[in-house]
Amino acid sequence: MVSQDEETSKASNAQLYWRENVKLLGMLLAIWFAVSFGAGILFVDILNQIQIGGFKLGFWFAQQGSIIVFVILIFVYAARMRQIEKRFGVGDE
Repeated sequence: MVSQDEETSKASNAQLYWRENVKLLGMLLAIWFAVSFGAGILFVDILNQIQIGGFKLGFWFAQQGSIIVFVILIFVYAARMRQIEKRFGVGDE
């Protein structure tokens, strides 16, 4: 039989876990938005003054940079979630 204190502790632990998860997602989505929308659309004129491999940097970010950053963010999310799951005892292990 589970006591009231244990249930309250588990519920509190679950809330803290999801708060950490949502905070992480918010930060990563903000970075992704800044790179894809900001660098690819808003700042394209400024970035186009720089060239990489014959291509303007604004074009490069719109075509390749945002995709590369998105893939990097996936790996960052996986690593950070592994740490969060270990801290809250929710991991797969």
